Amino acid sequence: MPLRVVFAGTPAFALPPLAALAGQHLLVGVLTQPDRPAGRGRVLAAGAVKQAALALHVPVIQPPRLRGDPVALQSTLTRLCEWQPDVMVVVAYGLILPRAVLALPRLGCLNIHASLLPRWRGAAPIQRAILAGDVESGVCIMQMDEGLDTGAVLAEARQRIGSETTAAQLQDELAALGAAQLLAVLPALAAGQLHARPQAPEGVTYAEKLSKSEARVDWQQPAARIDRQIRAFNPWPVAETTLQGEPVKLWRSRLAPDAAATAPPGTLLGLQGDALEISCGSGVVQVLELQRAGRKAVPARDFLNAARATDAAPLVFQ
Repeated sequence: MPLRVVFAGTPAFALPPLAALAGQHLLVGVLTQPDRPAGRGRVLAAGAVKQAALALHVPVIQPPRLRGDPVALQSTLTRLCEWQPDVMVVVAYGLILPRAVLALPRLGCLNIHASLLPRWRGAAPIQRAILAGDVESGVCIMQMDEGLDTGAVLAEARQRIGSETTAAQLQDELAALGAAQLLAVLPALAAGQLHARPQAPEGVTYAEKLSKSEARVDWQQPAARIDRQIRAFNPWPVAETTLQGEPVKLWRSRLAPDAAATAPPGTLLGLQGDALEISCGSGVVQVLELQRAGRKAVPARDFLNAARATDAAPLVFQ
């Protein structure tokens, strides 16, 4: 039997679960964050979830915050009562839900979180997992409480992190995985067939929000660390270095197998297959895709050909 669902989410990661719900349940309303300035013109733009909800002709509300703003909270509660949801599904919404909202749907509020809880609670679990060198990630569907990703878990699914997996790729994989898990959880929850499992007190880690300052590559670091940095910061904030005084973004990479650094850190050692090999503090990283300022991202071979055409001296990233 279809459930009356309110959906709360903002970015593209939330789109697969939103589409899955719209196909099998009655989507009665959407909460999403206010429109934000975007692009070079800094024009206000709707987030991915708002655009999808409007295309589905689903009513949308955009409270600026819910905690510490009694007026916004009361207005939101009024709309939620009008929508009469059986359940609220929350995916990367970006606002903390107060107790009054959590208690309103009869089946509670469910969150799809992109990690294997209690590891990587918080804002950037996908990127932090790659940065830490985790070989596995996944999604958990939890019954929300007032804590930061502390709710009891109803279901989980695991996903391998490959040696070349970027955050963008893992995000897409986990979004699809979460959508599939959600469709299995909802009917079982409504039928009283699911029992939430409290999170273990051991193994708790926190995935702090990303900052642009983390994107700068320090070539003195080991190659394994730099490789993880490049993959974790695709698509944002994108790992960045400098070549010939010009900023360069590094989009994709892999670790060179059993390679020892034979030149000072940052030195371009040459092209190996489809990758630029760059010496690091220890080891060698292979960069597959790069982008000069104001230009498109290009494969390593094309980037090297353009760089050699402008300067025949040894190339050193700084």
